[in-house]
Amino acid sequence: MTDSWAAFGTDLHIEPVGAGLRSGLMNALREAVRTGRLTPGTRLPSSRTLAADLGIARNTVADAYAELVAEGWLTARQGSGTRVAQRADAAGPKGRRAPSRQARRRPAHNLMPGSPDLSAFPRAEWLKASRRALTAAPDQALGYDDPQGRVELRTVLAGYLARARGVYADPERIVICSGYVHGLALMGKVLRRRGVREAAVESYGLDIHWSILARAGLATPCLPVDGLGARTGELRGARRVGAALLTPAHQFPTGVPLHPDRRAAAVDWARSSGGLVLEDDYDGEFRYDRQPVGALQGLDPERVVYLGTASKSLAPGLRLAWMVLPEDLVGEVCDAKGGPEWMNGALDQLTLAEFMASGAYDRHVRAMRLRYRRRRDQLVETLAERAPDFRVSGIAAGLHAVLELPEGTEQSVVQAATWQGLALERLSRFRHQDADPGRDGLVIGYGTPSESGWAGALDALCRVLP
Repeated sequence: MTDSWAAFGTDLHIEPVGAGLRSGLMNALREAVRTGRLTPGTRLPSSRTLAADLGIARNTVADAYAELVAEGWLTARQGSGTRVAQRADAAGPKGRRAPSRQARRRPAHNLMPGSPDLSAFPRAEWLKASRRALTAAPDQALGYDDPQGRVELRTVLAGYLARARGVYADPERIVICSGYVHGLALMGKVLRRRGVREAAVESYGLDIHWSILARAGLATPCLPVDGLGARTGELRGARRVGAALLTPAHQFPTGVPLHPDRRAAAVDWARSSGGLVLEDDYDGEFRYDRQPVGALQGLDPERVVYLGTASKSLAPGLRLAWMVLPEDLVGEVCDAKGGPEWMNGALDQLTLAEFMASGAYDRHVRAMRLRYRRRRDQLVETLAERAPDFRVSGIAAGLHAVLELPEGTEQSVVQAATWQGLALERLSRFRHQDADPGRDGLVIGYGTPSESGWAGALDALCRVLP
């Protein structure tokens, strides 16, 4: 028999093995279950459908199904169809048991930085926006489109970024990308094509960002970070540096904003050298105890590339981010991105545009700002009560805080947390390999837990502190 694809239930590739159609079909199904090709719970095609696909009598398939049910390979229930049974001896390829969910279980509590509270995603409002966007979408929106992104989203973003972040954002300067990392990779490619050899980065940050620039062929010397942010004045002495990646609004992970003098120094360097500043505004919407720090891009839109994302304000799974580019870079970035086949999903773009235009985005950000501020306050108050010797910093904005530890205790605290089922990240994890040694600490992601899990995570943190 040749390939078979079911019209209903699961698409099923079956090649009956052995003498006789009935026994051959049974052998093929047993083997598919045994090797893990058919996993427990998989719904099989109806006997009528599979018989038609294989070109055999329906009774032959029905008899084979009945026999396998009797043997315990399959289950049959009225209204649920025929499914692969749950078996204690189910094995994966080559007779090995498939790893269980318990073997890969997640920690009971998660305070890792880098994620918002995913349980708070505004599902109902997003669904409403999706329906409105799909209803209003022109037919052309469902075809191949401009790699720069849907004009509806770029137009709404231009207005929002100008209003909320002080960005000079014309829709024609905006390119939509699949997350911040995608945008950074595109910029790395463009910089290398322009002959840039080095892109300075902050001495604390994410190594995945440094790696992306390195894969583009760029060296990544680091700028020291202190209580005023990155020491951007040192860019003037870096002759080979053609770009600088900065987090001016809220340095990651130390949490300090870039001092106004150092903001000016970064822009002055870019103007005098012809370099570019890559501004990562990853959580610029979330500030608590200070006035909003406007985007660096507003100081010089022709020398600063602004990169923003919906990953922290909504959810990283949306894979939606944006770049606001100097005018002469738009074409180069679109060329680096590729043709229409590399465009972002049109429906998600249209939904975000509608979500923002309706005011739902602003309402959601305000609500989350209050939630995260409450958690930040609870973190500080609880530590002051139960661990008063530990200092918390970087808490004026963002979704994480830095908890300083006694020297030499960082690794042991993280290990103790692992034993207690608490996911934590040490501060040294984010230190550049060329940076000077720094203090011990933890980077506490208070945005990550769900609302119901926050109290337990906070209690677990206090239990593992030395």
